[in-house]
Amino acid sequence: MKKKGLLVRLCLNFVLYLSYAKIVLMSVENILSFLKELKTNNNREWFAENKKWFDQVKTEFEQISKQLIIDISKFDEEIKHVEAKDCIFRIYRDTRFSHDKTPYKTHFGVFVATAGGRKSQRGGYYIHLDPDGCFVGVGVWGPEPNLLKALRQSVYDNIDELNQIRHSQEFSQYFSEFFQEDKLKTVPAGFPKDFPDAELLKLKHYLVDYRFNDEQVKSPDFMSVMTNVLKCGYPLNRFLNYTVDEIK
Repeated sequence: MKKKGLLVRLCLNFVLYLSYAKIVLMSVENILSFLKELKTNNNREWFAENKKWFDQVKTEFEQISKQLIIDISKFDEEIKHVEAKDCIFRIYRDTRFSHDKTPYKTHFGVFVATAGGRKSQRGGYYIHLDPDGCFVGVGVWGPEPNLLKALRQSVYDNIDELNQIRHSQEFSQYFSEFFQEDKLKTVPAGFPKDFPDAELLKLKHYLVDYRFNDEQVKSPDFMSVMTNVLKCGYPLNRFLNYTVDEIK
């Protein structure tokens, strides 16, 4: 009798998982369809005409973000009390100082991190949905000058620990290198130029990313795939946040 009850519960859980996976898949497809249309109709008139559609995909992305926070908190307990509303980026662009005056972003993004969500300086988890390519990122983006200096010092002082993380099988299967944008051409002052991993000291962002292929995005398991990739990046956040917390 007990075995029969266990089997029934397992079957029910499996059915619920399939239903949930189908809902997520349909939500992602709807979000990407909206963004694709927005990309070719990036104006206030079209947006106003399709406000109901936007409200729908906005809600869908909020639900995906909430579930990701739950999933991430299973391996990073600090994330447990993070609110999705603090992490999701607005779709409206700030065009005041930009030559590009299109009013809306053509992607959805959320940065899951403690101490401020999307505004946090701590290492966190970024999810990016875009019809031109979906990806996730792990780490610190755009640290303030004093934090960047401290992170470089930490990399220099603890290079063996960092190399152990980035060369591990779990980490390296998804992340091959740090984000290279804005990278310095020379080793910053205060560090020896002959440091074996000098390229790591030139970085402006201590962030890695993984880009999904179309098959992964269209899979019913997309959420679990995203969560697994982010889990493999968790040791990097733990390494970076030790320094972030020291200089608060």
